[in-house]
Amino acid sequence: MTAPIIVTGAAGFIGHAVAHRLLARGEHVIGVDIVNDYYDPALKEARLATFEGQNNFTFERCDVADAAGIAKLVKDNGVRRVVHLAAQAGVRYSIENPFAYERSNLAGHLSVMEACRHAPDFEHLVYASSSSVYGDKPMGGEGFSEDEPAMSPVSLYAATKRACELMSQSYATLYGFPQTGLRFFTVYGPWGRPDMAYFSFTQKILKGESIEVFGNGKMARDFTYIDDIVDGILGALDNPPATGEHRVLNIGDSHPVGLMEMIETLERAIGREAVKVMRPMQPGDVTATYADVSKLHALTGYKPKVMLAEGLQRFADWYLDHYKAG
Repeated sequence: MTAPIIVTGAAGFIGHAVAHRLLARGEHVIGVDIVNDYYDPALKEARLATFEGQNNFTFERCDVADAAGIAKLVKDNGVRRVVHLAAQAGVRYSIENPFAYERSNLAGHLSVMEACRHAPDFEHLVYASSSSVYGDKPMGGEGFSEDEPAMSPVSLYAATKRACELMSQSYATLYGFPQTGLRFFTVYGPWGRPDMAYFSFTQKILKGESIEVFGNGKMARDFTYIDDIVDGILGALDNPPATGEHRVLNIGDSHPVGLMEMIETLERAIGREAVKVMRPMQPGDVTATYADVSKLHALTGYKPKVMLAEGLQRFADWYLDHYKAG
């Protein structure tokens, strides 16, 4: 029997999807999550309920910042691979709740790395970074490249993610275990996060409420469907760097879409038109994101398959079923 894989953030959007895909290919998964109330815990519990009956899945309700607890999980289960997705998310939330990011993102990342570096024959730590590390850079003809310095984050959330990358670089050099940081670009789809625009817009549109369109609708995002994201995560997990190496890879759709186009696509998916209230850019937001995924493609063959119209339709169908809305 192969050693289990720990997936932190297993009650979260991406962690839930990764854990299910690992189970589908026969892996034993230990899911870790504290199930906090940053957004509706009922949605997180509903995600966890989808693992019922999965004999190869065990769940540990644990804070990733609990260094002793994480170390014990890794040691007692002979873990050799970790997919670390637990974090305090949200650009805007970080402006009002900075210390939540210190604990979850910085102390949590350190706890996971410490556990991994003491594990015998440890093979690979894959962790979540973010496209936010690039800051508010001008939109050119090419996507954001991992070779850029990424030294001007415009939110505390982005700063903590960049700090995690630097911490991982130092740990790889000091202790010699392979690590991969993945810079996610605007992940969406069924079971998504309610604080994301497409999700909150759907809630408001179906209730007949107006939606606030920030940046006066001129922002663009590299929306990436959850199944494509999981493809990239597992591809990276299965292709670790050499011992002692740390790498950072973009994982996105490589096809930025304007905010107004996204809203129009969502309106078609749910069959209703939104009442839009235009607002200026909020502090911490960036104008556009655009992933250059050539490195991930060269490593794994990664190629996004789900276009925005199909992905939003799948989300709308899930939402209407899950919340019995419409």
